[in-house]
Amino acid sequence: MTSSSVQPTPQNRQVSQINWVNLGFFAAVHLLALLAPWFFSWSALGVAIFLHWLFGSIGICLAYHRMLTHRSFQVPKWFEYILTTIGAMALEGGPIFWVSGHRLHHAHTEDEDKDPYSSRRGFWWSHFLWLIYPREEFFNIEAYQRYAPDLARDPYYRWLDKYFVFLQIPLGVALYFLGGWPFVIYGMFVRTVVLWHSTWFINSATHMFGYRNFDSEDNSRNLWWAAILAYGEGWHNNHHTFPNMAKAGLRWYEFDPTYWVIKALQIVGLARKVVNPPAQALKQLQS
Repeated sequence: MTSSSVQPTPQNRQVSQINWVNLGFFAAVHLLALLAPWFFSWSALGVAIFLHWLFGSIGICLAYHRMLTHRSFQVPKWFEYILTTIGAMALEGGPIFWVSGHRLHHAHTEDEDKDPYSSRRGFWWSHFLWLIYPREEFFNIEAYQRYAPDLARDPYYRWLDKYFVFLQIPLGVALYFLGGWPFVIYGMFVRTVVLWHSTWFINSATHMFGYRNFDSEDNSRNLWWAAILAYGEGWHNNHHTFPNMAKAGLRWYEFDPTYWVIKALQIVGLARKVVNPPAQALKQLQS
């Protein structure tokens, strides 16, 4: 679609105003990540890869997405708080914000007015422009918390939703003392930018490119390279067809390392009530 796809329509004129604070924040983080060549070291790159996995696979994919949004499995409350805090470290928003937006995405998938990041408004809209042209009901906690009332009732999640950004301060200090500015540049900014786009590709690319195992009512698709970047979340057609299952990859070659962690937690007794793929889904894939 052309750039006109981000202009207001009769249904959503309120999204026409650009949020300069949001734009400035995202631009600043991207620009700081461009310092990477001048601060390169193999250890710094290793830190970025490790934190991309920790905050991405464990924090976003496992905690925010499969545990909190879809309740695909349960863990003890103390451990749920730890996992959710790791998710907040990803700098993708607080848990109430993230969960409410994703539940709306599933309730109104690709609806241009009700889905916060509808792919029908164009690749770039679903990828990140929805963050630059924010709508009140998706970004104001008094409005969006109604879509995640289970989290909004929890005082810790309300605190985390408000102050998650400040978790980057102790992280940055720790990285500086461990490895100086290379660890800060790679562990904070390079990691953040790569993880943002890894997540955003699930909103954009997997609703446009790839194959389909199931005839879901939306245009969700399975995209192998998005599954690699997002630790199994790229098997999006599988997920949209059966959103509450803990396992996203259903065929033998559908790489899903986030599920491997869930399975390991189940084996050691930390995860319970793990929602398995429906028998009819597996049977359909074998036919």
